[in-house]
Amino acid sequence: MYPSELSGHYTIDPDHSRFGFVARHAMVTKVRGSIPVQEATARLDAADPAASAVRVVLDVAGIQTGNQMRDNHLRTGDFLDAAAHPHITFESAFVVHAGGDSFEVTGDLTIRGVTRRITVPLDYTGTAVDAQGLTRVGFEGSVTVNRKDFGMTYNAALETGGVMISDRITLEFDLSAVRSA
Repeated sequence: MYPSELSGHYTIDPDHSRFGFVARHAMVTKVRGSIPVQEATARLDAADPAASAVRVVLDVAGIQTGNQMRDNHLRTGDFLDAAAHPHITFESAFVVHAGGDSFEVTGDLTIRGVTRRITVPLDYTGTAVDAQGLTRVGFEGSVTVNRKDFGMTYNAALETGGVMISDRITLEFDLSAVRSA
């Protein structure tokens, strides 16, 4: 059971949300990027948490890391293969109120046509009515996945040992959702 004020249907606001990722580069620094939202909705039901659901579709072609050459490489078959798999999707199986402002959203993440079950811990960051009179809720969280589990095995060995790109990728979520009903 979670706070009743969160019950409702929501659309994730792509202009005020970020679906990001972080990967180690050359094992000494981090590269951050984001993938734009194509479509994202949530239905939260405090009375019946099992009826809650989240669906997210990300546009792989829009990936941004701040470096055009790297972005273009990430779109290729070495990584996300945007031509064959233009979307990353997440479909929840269930949502659990983990107590306080903490939630766990478990569902199927599909990248490059490979689907894996993951659990995303999210913290509720508040509710506000914006200047247009719309009710917004915020959530943030992160989860780490292994990119090889999704068929991304490209890498390069470093002269000093180790590899160019970490296998573990942290997915970051900063979400602003607008209540539609």
